[in-house]
Amino acid sequence: MSLTIRPRTAGDVPRLVEVLRVQQPASRYPFRWPLPFPPEEFVVRPGEEAAFAAVLDGGTGGGTGGEVVGQVAVAEVPEDDFADAWTHATGLDRSGLAMVSSFFVLPDLRGRGVGRALLDAAVGWIREHGRLPVLDVVPAHQAAVRLYERSGWRTIGQGRPPWLPDDEPAVLLMVLDDPA
Repeated sequence: MSLTIRPRTAGDVPRLVEVLRVQQPASRYPFRWPLPFPPEEFVVRPGEEAAFAAVLDGGTGGGTGGEVVGQVAVAEVPEDDFADAWTHATGLDRSGLAMVSSFFVLPDLRGRGVGRALLDAAVGWIREHGRLPVLDVVPAHQAAVRLYERSGWRTIGQGRPPWLPDDEPAVLLMVLDDPA
């Protein structure tokens, strides 16, 4: 498997909507499906600062050759209760943080390093910009939680977004501390 991580292009978005749809039954990400808005708005979100696509060389789909099989985005941290928890836990204001978001991979490629490579690209971008990575994750997304924990992320609290059903546990708020 030859994998390339590159900046996401506008031409990737239709394929990524398909990847999102295909992976959702296995991952339950996004938690609500079908979405109450166009899935393109989940793939490309307001406040997004960077986005990366995972491309398997030699396949089809996407904008620049190869088969697009997943993505991760980096977004500014919105002003909300989650931001308050992250800023309290890190001692940084929102401008010193950046959020990993919209992170998904085709289910048949899980466990093969694609997610790790995407996460590394997002974290690298955040660190290059002098900021600290943060994210939120639904506890039911155990594969994602395990990936984050293996990568050194720590849980600093919990939160309950408005879209989360009452019978689900609160989302975990995580931070990846500066290795220095």
